Amino acid sequence: MSNSNALTVAQREAVAALLARFPVADELGGRFADAGFELHLVGGSVRDALLGRLGDDLDFCTDAHPDETLRAVRGWAEATWETGREFGTIGAFRDGLRLEITTYRAESYDGVSRNPAVQYGSTLAEDLSRRDFTINAMAVSLQDHHFTDLFGGLDDLQTRIIRTPGTPQQSFGDDPLRMLRAARFAAQLRFVVDEPVMRAMSDLSGQLTRITAERVREEFSKLMLGEDPVTGLRLLVETGLAEIFLPELTALRMEIDEHAQHKDVYEHTLTVVQNAVNLDTADTGPDLVLRLSALLHDIGKPDTKAVDADGRVSFHHHELVGARMAKHRLKTLKYPKEVISSVVGLIALHLRFYGYGRGEWTDSAVRRYVHDAEDLLPRLHKLTRSDCTTRNKRKAAQLSADYDALEERIARIAEEEDLAKVRPDLDGNAIMELLDIPPGPVVGRAWKHLKEVRLERGPLTREEAESELRAWATENL
Repeated sequence: MSNSNALTVAQREAVAALLARFPVADELGGRFADAGFELHLVGGSVRDALLGRLGDDLDFCTDAHPDETLRAVRGWAEATWETGREFGTIGAFRDGLRLEITTYRAESYDGVSRNPAVQYGSTLAEDLSRRDFTINAMAVSLQDHHFTDLFGGLDDLQTRIIRTPGTPQQSFGDDPLRMLRAARFAAQLRFVVDEPVMRAMSDLSGQLTRITAERVREEFSKLMLGEDPVTGLRLLVETGLAEIFLPELTALRMEIDEHAQHKDVYEHTLTVVQNAVNLDTADTGPDLVLRLSALLHDIGKPDTKAVDADGRVSFHHHELVGARMAKHRLKTLKYPKEVISSVVGLIALHLRFYGYGRGEWTDSAVRRYVHDAEDLLPRLHKLTRSDCTTRNKRKAAQLSADYDALEERIARIAEEEDLAKVRPDLDGNAIMELLDIPPGPVVGRAWKHLKEVRLERGPLTREEAESELRAWATENL
């Protein structure tokens, strides 16, 4: 067992800084002490403080049962909620913070159901023993600030390794989602997963089917938003977990990429993901849509692979096939409609740029590129640049220069035209008046024709637009 004396000066200062930053923790500890109960800050908040990553995610554990917790915070919490009551958790809101207070637990699992059969524990040691990883099984008492580490979590933080308090087989058998959490923490913290943990993840990967799609999605999204998602993705593939909920990723491993035949599409994809991560900005932070698009942009290649007579590999229309596959996979994982729509749109458009450097694009093609991308254009710029992974320095420089030129051309045309809101030069009322027709499908067809003309030729004068409409009406009405 470790205690506060085992902490370095910097670590003691980190814990003190955590408690100083959030005085509500000590306030809450005082209320529980007055009521005769223990209260400990536990889990990720302690871990992150020791790592110098102060956040505002405060989790507590206590020997008080839910009704007793509610009585302890009554009159102090600005709001409470009981959505987690069946798991022993009461939520409280105070000073802008969401606090979760959970009764010591010693639940057991039947190895079949997705949720534990909750049994309240009576000691902190019992509660810590059922935590997912040692680095999350440390606690700080809010009565006397005593530091408790029964499973070597502090040592594992220092050596940057992910282990379980008990055997990984027991831990993952209890809650298979912990396997995905191991990969997530490797991505977030840049830690290494202990070899016995890796073996258990491989042996028990099929157990992930016990977990709901929503819970898998949440953990996977956190992995993708981590500092090093590529490490997490490799773990998912190597352990077989990806095969359970993202088989399209595993299928890329042996598909040869026609753009860079020295590596397979799997390696190319991970490089594209890393490139996308590198394009995150301090202003926007990690971009889940961009990272998912980078991950899934080539999943259509296995289904479209063809080898011609001279041995050349091609993947014709893989972007369209991939877009359909991505839509299905993201729907299966219960992603929001707006995320699915954006990712699918980016995948469908990600090859459009190739060919620009040959000088074949007219202003009309540039307008259509912007028009089709709409609000996705900034992300499309990043995805396309991320997809340029050739090791040929001359080719890489040329692709970069070509895309620079395209962005400059878009900017130039945008100065002359409102590319973000391309509309016909005549609206519906003008169309009806000029052709003397009532509202109906014909107006829509005429409007669509004028929009195509606008994309092709740019802005027209009123006279030119009316002439174009009359010519269309003569041929179509």
